Amino acid sequence: MLQNLRHEKILRQLEINHAVKVTELAKEMSISESTIRRDIIELDRIGKLKKVFGGAIPAGSSMVSAPTDVAERDMINIEEKERIAKYAATLIEDDDFVYIDAGTTTYRMIDYLENKNATYVTNGIAHAGKLVQNGFDVYMIGGMLRPMTEAAVGASAIEALNRYNFTKCFMGTNGIDVRGGFSTPHISEGAMKTAAIKNSGISFILADHTKFGLISSVTFAGLNEAYIITDKVEDSVYLKEAQIKEIV
Repeated sequence: MLQNLRHEKILRQLEINHAVKVTELAKEMSISESTIRRDIIELDRIGKLKKVFGGAIPAGSSMVSAPTDVAERDMINIEEKERIAKYAATLIEDDDFVYIDAGTTTYRMIDYLENKNATYVTNGIAHAGKLVQNGFDVYMIGGMLRPMTEAAVGASAIEALNRYNFTKCFMGTNGIDVRGGFSTPHISEGAMKTAAIKNSGISFILADHTKFGLISSVTFAGLNEAYIITDKVEDSVYLKEAQIKEIV
């Protein structure tokens, strides 16, 4: 199917349904998801729609990256997340004091960790469990638990974070944008991420290419506050605005 016909179909579906998903469009048009993502990026660039996590919404809409639960997010872009996670794990050095944010890519990172001379801190329930099972020294941040992300958040969790001085932190994000920085849908989780980055010597954002160009509800850091580890960058503007490591 020609590009202009695909664009027409995407915009028609958007007009009817007020939101479209990459997976559904790819299935309906019998083409690859990567082709649909490129189409959405182009339509977003010319102002015909707004790219969000997993799809698109009408241009000018106030809706942004909607939160999804852990199980749903864990099944998206698995191969890319594995490559990112494997590389991130190699950055741990002896005596590092490491914060690992709750998230699906940071969770995968634990499978590749080898350095047991480092100490780990996390606010993710599943993350803490896997670290213990794998024989690492780990501290669990306490606080109110969010079922959707299985993460501890809230005032007591931030208070605990502010007592620590991490050498490195590894964070997830829902959006990466030149204007919106790194963002997430939930206020409490955004506050946790801000505190962790503030208290870390070096901060890394683990995110696959689909997170670029998205703005979620809460900005927790600017692009200049962390290194990005990703599988690829499709828009060269980010290479000028941020420090990025592409894992091909």
